[in-house]
Amino acid sequence: MNPKLIEKLSKITDEERAILDGEPYINRALYYSSEKKSSSSEDEIDSSRVLQNGKLIDMRPHVRFVHFPLHTHNYVEFIYMCQGETVHIIDGQRITLHQGDLLFLNQHARQEILPAGENDIAINFMILPEFFDTSFAMLEHEESPLKDFLISCLTQKDIGGNFLYFGVSAIPQIQNIMENLILNMLPGSTETSGSAASYTPDNSYSNSVNQVTMGLLFMTLLQHTDTIRVSRRSFEQEIMFRLLRYVDEQYRDASLKAFAEVVREDEYVLSRIIKKNTGSTFKDLLQNKRMSKACDLLKNTDISIADISVLIGYDNTSFFHRLFRRLYNCSPRDFRLSSRAT
Repeated sequence: MNPKLIEKLSKITDEERAILDGEPYINRALYYSSEKKSSSSEDEIDSSRVLQNGKLIDMRPHVRFVHFPLHTHNYVEFIYMCQGETVHIIDGQRITLHQGDLLFLNQHARQEILPAGENDIAINFMILPEFFDTSFAMLEHEESPLKDFLISCLTQKDIGGNFLYFGVSAIPQIQNIMENLILNMLPGSTETSGSAASYTPDNSYSNSVNQVTMGLLFMTLLQHTDTIRVSRRSFEQEIMFRLLRYVDEQYRDASLKAFAEVVREDEYVLSRIIKKNTGSTFKDLLQNKRMSKACDLLKNTDISIADISVLIGYDNTSFFHRLFRRLYNCSPRDFRLSSRAT
């Protein structure tokens, strides 16, 4: 990351200065709503405290030098480690976030953070779910169950595994995207309210840029799902990421039997997990992936239809033609012609 940007993000904030001067705890008034009385919500960081004036997204440097006690959020949070490392305990699991890594937390994650040193620079992004509308819309053309599952992990109900950790420090495209996102949220006024500085895009143009940048981030992360680490509490989540990645990469020769041997699990158990998490069977997922690839090849290449059938895993060309017509109400040849006429 640009050294000047690191220098700007490293500045001691008012809240950190108070801690260095002897204050042993975080200032709860900066994070928690005083109106919440129930025991289930008293340790929930409130979006109205950290996302003011109707904002859908904001960012702030993680407060250093102090233990951040166990808490939840009523918004989606993700953390980017600019420099050094921070230690998080999420749903009882210890996670060390290293320079260049990303950590996404949904609204159900229970998190605490151990004290960070002066050179441990992390950025917290606080995001309301509706902010993702544009970002996720950019992924709509991606006919990928893996994409759908990634989105559900970030936005839906408590599924046992409430975080996604991406070890992406060695992927320059993601590092560039993150630096651009931070830079876009830095220009203009820096608002401080006694806590860590809050950097905010103050116009609709900046907000749109941030949404598109987030969309680019997700599109790039989908190309590197091998870097994902999930909660050890969520066996099903781990299985689903491995299976969907397997289908995406091995669709030509993929089979449930072969995958079951890789993960050492019974085919019946896997079938139940797949149906529960996607509403589809393994056969459906594989077929959809193959046909999506066929459509892409028909639109963008001059490969013969017979060769496309073999390339996607159907040696029986007649079966491929029948299946294609059933799904798209036209022949592969007509699909190719119509896609090139538009």
